[in-house]
Amino acid sequence: MLFYIVVVFAAIQVLYYLYFSSIFFKPINKEIESDEKPISVIIFAKNSGDLLKKNLQYILDQEYPIFEVVLINNYSTDNTIEVLENFKEKNKNISIIDVKNTEAFWGSKKYALTLGIKAAKYNHLIFTSANSRPISKNWLIEMSKTFRDKKTIILGYQKFKVKNSLSNIFIRFHNLLLALQNFSFIKTSTPYMAFDANFGYERKTFLKVKGFVNHIKIYNGENDLFLKDAANTNNVNYTVTSDSLVEIDLSTSFRYWFIEQRNKLILQKQYKFKHRFAISLFWVSKMIFFVLGILLLFIYPWKIILSILIAYFLISYIVVGFSAKKLKEPHIIFFLPFLEIGLLLIQFTIFIANLIAKPKI
Repeated sequence: MLFYIVVVFAAIQVLYYLYFSSIFFKPINKEIESDEKPISVIIFAKNSGDLLKKNLQYILDQEYPIFEVVLINNYSTDNTIEVLENFKEKNKNISIIDVKNTEAFWGSKKYALTLGIKAAKYNHLIFTSANSRPISKNWLIEMSKTFRDKKTIILGYQKFKVKNSLSNIFIRFHNLLLALQNFSFIKTSTPYMAFDANFGYERKTFLKVKGFVNHIKIYNGENDLFLKDAANTNNVNYTVTSDSLVEIDLSTSFRYWFIEQRNKLILQKQYKFKHRFAISLFWVSKMIFFVLGILLLFIYPWKIILSILIAYFLISYIVVGFSAKKLKEPHIIFFLPFLEIGLLLIQFTIFIANLIAKPKI
């Protein structure tokens, strides 16, 4: 019985990875060119003066004919507003939204973003963050191409800067898996999340669902819960071209990332059932497969179990290796078995920690 359970969950895992790989095989029309839609790039900033000094120029240097940069200063207490004003003096395509706290929306990112969206000049909006930078001057060109036909919501990939640390590899591997899971959903269903630093939609799509009104009281999840309301099987598109990537300099500690993942796990309760089920099945099936597979190595003909494990890792190596190369995530493939098991233990620890003390979203 245990053997058949291992076989079933091994098959589930293999099917997941084959499904993930489909995002790199979508038909690409090489003749598609940007029709140079005017773009409003929206950047949320709170106490981000130093980050903007390092990264904002990469946005301003984009080789795109018509775009503006809407900078939202959400009641910062550092030098953010001074930095923004200095940039605005030198760049005519910058507008600043200086958000003052109100009693009703104290510190709300969703409220601040709504003000920025309403103030934007153009209908096509692309969001990025103060701590990120495009890796190419053609970032806006690549993202704008993704707005086509009836595709009014677009998703891009955000990668973390490579650093020589164990936590950096774990975080980048987790980030890669998130992208593979989420982008693959676009083909048969709807995505359940978007990266803060590389996401876009048309303003009319935002207004059609009344913005963030359905979840304004939930502090986090502005992108994910917007997608829950606005995304359907026809209006979402994505791009994973090399010029479309943005990079974040991950300066937070592993402890901060761990806390962030705890919050996101709680946020998943707000997702649609099909998304919650798919995410849970991926991790639960992986856990059962590894635990029972290792156990059966000692109580069942080990050559059979070892063959199943090798076949699984071979497929995961191919899919993750190709994905890591495509999305500019070096070194991940060399540590794959260790990363898979380690990340599984981290996910289990997050689950137990949330059972003991549930974070607030």
